[in-house]
Amino acid sequence: MTIWEQILEALRAEMPEEDFRRWFGATAYASDSGDQITVWVPSESIRRHIDSHYEEAIGRALSALGRSNTHVRLVVSGMDEDDEE
Repeated sequence: MTIWEQILEALRAEMPEEDFRRWFGATAYASDSGDQITVWVPSESIRRHIDSHYEEAIGRALSALGRSNTHVRLVVSGMDEDDEE
């Protein structure tokens, strides 16, 4: 299980399933360099929403996993160019 999957498990327990699927369902683990975990996200709007609404929850999950000095970097993967909703 990747570190991102472990973070997702912690986040899923804190929010309604529908919200979890909407914001995190299409994210994908990219890499872990030790001090930075890179995660692919499908669009800029999702990246902004996770950054503004879930940054603290992600930080709590990292701390609980003993990775409090690790930064999660969200990168728009470009899989979905239709970002206008």
